[in-house]
Amino acid sequence: MNKIGIFYGSSGGNTKEIAKRIAAKLNVNSSDMHDVASAAASDLAPYDVLLFGSSTWGVGDLQDDWEGFIGTVASADLSGKKVGLFGCGDSSSYPDTFCDAMGKIYQTVKDRATAVIGYTGTAGYSFDASESVAGDRFVGLVIDEDNESNLSDERIDAWVTQLGKDLAS
Repeated sequence: MNKIGIFYGSSGGNTKEIAKRIAAKLNVNSSDMHDVASAAASDLAPYDVLLFGSSTWGVGDLQDDWEGFIGTVASADLSGKKVGLFGCGDSSSYPDTFCDAMGKIYQTVKDRATAVIGYTGTAGYSFDASESVAGDRFVGLVIDEDNESNLSDERIDAWVTQLGKDLAS
């Protein structure tokens, strides 16, 4: 059984809410959810699977608390761990930097973790560019609560199903 830890940074509340919804779908206890504003490197250690979530701010920036925590992740031992990513963005107001924060986290973990899991397709999203796209897929779950909240539950369900497949292989 994989022990899952969810680490999120949230300024406006959307990413925290998405983290809670993901936790509920995966039966992750609230004690295994960590706001990166108060998380430490030692908090990463007990988990086989790390789910990292961030909203994108400004023009493609990490959420403020992730600005400080990204260095912690970069120096942590992620060997033997699988990492899944989720991000919140606004495709209407920021179509050129849609969910770029998730892409920045991906760049930090992609060569350090055993695997990055939970890639999703870009079909059904309206945006011009994103650092969160690798090839023809997003590097994780992308949520646009500002413009497409009606699709969030469906997207979370599909991602959780994908995570299950990725963890089984």
